[in-house]
Amino acid sequence: MERIEIQGRGAIAGRVEGYALVCPESITGWGGIDPATGLIKDLASSRRGQSIAGKILVIPGSKGSNGWSCYYSITRVSGANPKGLIITRIDSSSAVAAVGLNVPTVVDFPAESDPCQVIEDGDSVTVDGSTGRIRIIRK
Repeated sequence: MERIEIQGRGAIAGRVEGYALVCPESITGWGGIDPATGLIKDLASSRRGQSIAGKILVIPGSKGSNGWSCYYSITRVSGANPKGLIITRIDSSSAVAAVGLNVPTVVDFPAESDPCQVIEDGDSVTVDGSTGRIRIIRK
């Protein structure tokens, strides 16, 4: 088993473990996910048909309008939210979504540690939103 660690900046405190869902092109919020189920509907997403529910969602940042954050926040109400967030570069919409989700979140990684490049779908990932540390165990 290969073990890898990368370091970002902790944004929302807490520690969570789960399986990664890596969306290197991000996911449109408004219409890109079903907030009741977490199912990805974005036609441009390579992960269309998969669900963010219960996963560690790995994205480069937000995609689309500022309504993006609302859809992610609604997943928390419906119980279809990700367990944790890893965001390569935080922006205003992804920051609002992270606060609305209130799950451990790590952001702002150096270019050589881009989580969308380092982490693979299905990897076991530990997100420590307090220290900014990500631990990865290859699937």
